[in-house]
Amino acid sequence: LSWAPRPGLPLVSAALLASGPDGEMLWLDVTHRPGQAPRVQLMGRYQLPPCKQRWHTCAAFLPQGGLMVCGDRRGSLLLFPCGSSPGWAAESTSITDGSTDTKDSSSKLDLSCLSHKESLPLEAPLSVLFGLHGKTGVTSVTCHGGYIYSTGRDGVYRQLHLQGQQLEVLRKHRPCKGLQWIEELRFTPDRDLLVLGFHADNFVVWSSRTGENLRCIPCGGGHRSWSYCSSPEAEAFAFIKSGDVMLYHCQAEPREQQVLLASLHGREIACVRRLGAVEVPGHAALNVFVTGSEDTTACVLVLSERSRAATLLTRLSDHISSVRALALAGPAGPSEEGLSALVFSAGGRAQIECYRLLCAGSSDSESSVACQVTHVASHRLDEYWERKKNRHKLVKMDPETRYMSLSVVPGTSTEQLPTPWKFLAAACSDGSVRVFGLLEASRKLVLVAESFHHQRCVLKVEAFLHARAGEERHLLCSAATDGSIAFWDVTGPIADAANTLHQAGGEMQPLALGAPLLTVRAHSCGVNSLHVHGTAEGRYLVASGSDDGSIHVCLLEVAQAGARAAAGTCLCVLERVARPCAHAAHVMGIRVLRPDLLLSASVDQRLTLWRWGPGGLRALSTTFFHVPDLAELDCWEAVDAGGELRYYCVLCGQGLEMLR
Repeated sequence: LSWAPRPGLPLVSAALLASGPDGEMLWLDVTHRPGQAPRVQLMGRYQLPPCKQRWHTCAAFLPQGGLMVCGDRRGSLLLFPCGSSPGWAAESTSITDGSTDTKDSSSKLDLSCLSHKESLPLEAPLSVLFGLHGKTGVTSVTCHGGYIYSTGRDGVYRQLHLQGQQLEVLRKHRPCKGLQWIEELRFTPDRDLLVLGFHADNFVVWSSRTGENLRCIPCGGGHRSWSYCSSPEAEAFAFIKSGDVMLYHCQAEPREQQVLLASLHGREIACVRRLGAVEVPGHAALNVFVTGSEDTTACVLVLSERSRAATLLTRLSDHISSVRALALAGPAGPSEEGLSALVFSAGGRAQIECYRLLCAGSSDSESSVACQVTHVASHRLDEYWERKKNRHKLVKMDPETRYMSLSVVPGTSTEQLPTPWKFLAAACSDGSVRVFGLLEASRKLVLVAESFHHQRCVLKVEAFLHARAGEERHLLCSAATDGSIAFWDVTGPIADAANTLHQAGGEMQPLALGAPLLTVRAHSCGVNSLHVHGTAEGRYLVASGSDDGSIHVCLLEVAQAGARAAAGTCLCVLERVARPCAHAAHVMGIRVLRPDLLLSASVDQRLTLWRWGPGGLRALSTTFFHVPDLAELDCWEAVDAGGELRYYCVLCGQGLEMLR
């Protein structure tokens, strides 16, 4: 048995759901008024899917009406229709002379209410997410803000929405380490989300906004019958233990700790990418960024130039280790719905996560921007290894492999490929360059090609598209700890992988990338920053920065004619420029703004603008920034109100700073 409030009905009415034999669930509307016997009306019959423990555990009626979401003991979420059913009403005997025969009317209620149940159709679920919360069951279902939230004893709660009449999982949240038994979610008026559950032998109230336990009550843990209530004056927690009803009650105490400035991450920020700008009526355009950190989370945040404040929109917590690299499948452009883009995040334990972000202006949000996150796919090399055939004959991959850099391969569209796959290149700490394929429709992320050419840690990777004379070539450059930069033509492997994936239904063994087209020894040690910029003449400027503080720039040309082109793609180095000791420390970020302008940033906290010309690199200006231990730099251009083109940059490390 479980109760479920119905939207739009008075408080004296509630829905009672009862599971019976053979997976049959009854929906009964119960109305009770003071001085009158309860009125019970049978509204519907539903069939739960077959499983060993075939009963429901919770349910909620959707605000839009006509649909009900139900969770069962097997951990599945079910969507049932609950439209305008005629129902069968059975009312108890009226009160006569101030007395009522409770036993008699109760039996009459049962008999009269259930005697007509066969005349109601036995409804099957419209949508089933089987075993979504594992075998331990679903503990609660809640509707809030147009979304559906479900909790379970698997340590996560999930956010879902309706796509037509189908349930679709947007993402999952893991509140805190060790909180495996999540019982309920509560949304507060100050826009906080409280997670209620049991951690070991304690009842815990966890705040998702502050990321801390608001209350920890020792109770023995794992109670199935409990209730919690809180108010500004007091709070109470009741539970049943060994047949006894136990009550914990305390007065609310003022919090002695006040947060002056909330942090974005618990540790240093390792990577940052600008998603775009959101236009909000009555406000200046707000810049949306994605950051990744050593604290294993990625954050989507808004930076306002006017208030100079950073506001967190949402936190992505699917990684089990540090987030070291981000990539956008874009650039992300504004649409009618808002700012939409695919975001890839990667880092420790060879883990890649992919999300679809949709940001739009919202008057209901504290930051004036609302962000919808849909988890698209994920990939881990150790899980991929366990699925391989004849893996005992091969050398096992290093479980501590880290992804150091990501780059989306541009120009892979439906016209060139049989299916709309997107491809992602990754630089890996085990000495490999790997290429992954993503099919967003089926939520698959597959390893399609790899090469161990570098034989040492690969630090950076950049993909770019060469289009000339109606022919497109997908090119890739990778940089390693020995200071070398390798250039690859991945057009063939990507086309072969797309055909294989199309024929094999999304599964394949990784192909070989082959040998690089060209290798340039640019630095004496590791390459920490790398950027490729195309010129109007069809050439490419490749700029890099190193551990030794040097900057290297080379101008490349792709051969298109003659006998050299007949053998395949050929790269020629037209010009090389090196600037030793350009900075006093590691060069962690470099961007080619124009063919004659470069921007570099270093751990020495200097942001330097360079002019590149016939005489080499010449420093134009230097700006000092305030972020220590710089990790990465991202740049973009925008036109101000006066029509002047301006360049902006954001830097991350032990903090975050935006400059123009």
